[in-house]
Amino acid sequence: MTSIEPGLGVRNGFAEGPLADAALARAARAGQRLADLQERASTLTDGQLRDGVYRALRRFTQEQPRTCQVDSLTALIRRGVRIDWPACNRLPCA
Repeated sequence: MTSIEPGLGVRNGFAEGPLADAALARAARAGQRLADLQERASTLTDGQLRDGVYRALRRFTQEQPRTCQVDSLTALIRRGVRIDWPACNRLPCA
């Protein structure tokens, strides 16, 4: 295993360690939030939907998401486009 920093290493092209596990958990929770929003989109106001997308992206990135990204995903969900957010059990590394 190649160590990147304490708690994060790469083995066979996949990240391993507590930091990788935390990133995968965040991705899974963000994906679940987006899936929930897509199911309830017709019952939400535009502001509620946008706020939900913002919160899901913020949970994933742990930073303030770009406005254009939030607006784009919100518009796609509002139009009924299904947003897939797959989170597998391993984090690939380039």
